[in-house]
Amino acid sequence: MAVNQTEHNVTVSQVPSPQTWHVFYADKYTCKDDVEPPHMEDIPFEMVLLNPDAEGNPLDHFSARESGLHEFFFLLVLVYFVIACIYAQSLWQAIKKGGPMHMILKVLTTALLLQAGSALANYIHFSRYSKDGIGMPFMGSLAEFFDIASQIQMLYLLLSLCMGWTVVRMKKAQSRPLQWDSSPASTGIAVVIVITQSILLLWEQFADASHHSPHSHHNLAGTLLIILRVCLALSLGLGLYQLIAVERSTLKREFYLTFAKGCLLWFLCHPSLVCISVIFSDYHRDKVVTIGVILCQAVSMVLLYRLFLSHSLYWEVSSLSSVTLPLTVASVHKSRPHF
Repeated sequence: MAVNQTEHNVTVSQVPSPQTWHVFYADKYTCKDDVEPPHMEDIPFEMVLLNPDAEGNPLDHFSARESGLHEFFFLLVLVYFVIACIYAQSLWQAIKKGGPMHMILKVLTTALLLQAGSALANYIHFSRYSKDGIGMPFMGSLAEFFDIASQIQMLYLLLSLCMGWTVVRMKKAQSRPLQWDSSPASTGIAVVIVITQSILLLWEQFADASHHSPHSHHNLAGTLLIILRVCLALSLGLGLYQLIAVERSTLKREFYLTFAKGCLLWFLCHPSLVCISVIFSDYHRDKVVTIGVILCQAVSMVLLYRLFLSHSLYWEVSSLSSVTLPLTVASVHKSRPHF
C-alpha cells in the first residue's frame, strides 16, 4: 500500500480464523544500502487497526486474545453474588461462634472476598473497554492487587496449617484436634515463602504491564513463580503424606486427604494449565490459563470451606471430651465384644 496521502484507509479481506499480521514500513532509503538517507526529522504517523466482530461491528475492541473474558467475569460475579445471598448468613454465624476453625474460616473468607473483588473490578474494566478500547486502567490494577492479596492469604493459610501440623506431630505422639497449630519455626517458614512469592508477583507485574492478569506469566519472574508453586506442592504433599501414613484415626485421615486435594489443586493448577495451554493457539493461551486458574482455585476454596465447616462442630465437641479424637482404629477394635 503506497502511503502518499494524509489519511488512507485499506480494508483487508476477512479471514476465517485469527491470524498474526506483521506491518512494516519500507522506502528506498531503507532497502538500498548505497543510498544515503536525507537528513530530515522523523515523520510521525498513527495507525489504527479496526477488527470487526462476527456481526461486522468494527468498534468491538476485544481482540482474539481477550474475547470471552468480559462474559466470563460477568458470570463469575453473578455466581459470587448468588452464593453470597445463600450462604452469607450461615457463614457469618459459623465465624461468630468461634471454635478451633475460627481463624481458618476468617482467612478463607477474606481470600474469597478478595477473589470476588478482583472479578468485579475486572468486569468493570472490561465493560468500559468494550466501549472505548481503553477501559479503566485503575480498575484493572485494582483487580491485580486484589488477586495478589488473595494469593498471599491462601499461601500463608496453607503453609501455616501444613507446617504447624507437621511440627506438632513431630513433637507429640498424639496431636490436638486439627486447628491452626503454629510454632515459631512454622510461622517463620510461612512468612519467608509468602514474602518470596509477593516479591515475585510484584516483579512480574511491574516487568510486564501490557496485560491485566497475574496468571499469564511471560518473563523470568513468572517462570520462577511456577517453579516455586511446583516445589511447594511437592514439599507440602510429602508432609501431608507422612501425616496420613502414621495417622490411626479414620476421621483425621479423611480430613488430611481432603485437605491435601484442595492444597495440591491450588498449587498445581497454574503449572498444569501452563503446560496444557501449549496445545492451543498463541492468542488463546492467556485466556485458557487465566480462566482455568480462577476456576480451579475457586473449586479449591469450596473444598476447603466444606471441609472446615463440616468438621468445625465435631472438633469443638471432641476437644471438650478428649485430647484426641475418639474414633480410632484401636478404639473400634477394643469396643467389639469377644465371645
